[in-house]
Amino acid sequence: MNFLKPLNIISMTKRFVGKKKFVWEGEYIQYPGFKYYPRRPDFKDPPYEPTKLFRVQRIKPLKGTPYFEREILKLFKLDGKISDVAILKNIPENNNKLWKIKHLVEIKPITFPNGFPTSIEGTYLKENGELSVTHSISEEKLKLSQEFKESIIKMDGDTLRRDSRKKWLTGWEWP
Repeated sequence: MNFLKPLNIISMTKRFVGKKKFVWEGEYIQYPGFKYYPRRPDFKDPPYEPTKLFRVQRIKPLKGTPYFEREILKLFKLDGKISDVAILKNIPENNNKLWKIKHLVEIKPITFPNGFPTSIEGTYLKENGELSVTHSISEEKLKLSQEFKESIIKMDGDTLRRDSRKKWLTGWEWP
């Protein structure tokens, strides 16, 4: 006959409003846009130099994506083929847009193992994000290669073929 007991409705409507179960105030590190709660209280960020440029490549098709994602891809000129690549600055405006389309693109930081280039001539961007600088050919090397091409002492392909054929037909000459 327990179901006939009167219910204490007042005790059932009691809530724990405003009561904090855990106090985490001051245990976080404030970063721009979010709070990070470290595992240990003596946590310190390792020194990190942010990259200046990103290599962004689209990896997913545009079919089925919302219009605002397609507009961002069009703004970055990634609305063509899937293999299109864009180079973007690491600034908050671009990072905010990249955050919205991060599931459609592959983002890699661009590193400069040979130093920052002064001009874009002789540079090559690899798929892993390294921007390699090829050294220019000196005037001496260019002059020597031109002399080698124009010299009559060297054996060209036709002379080598004739000489090889003559040796083949006559066989080895034994002394």
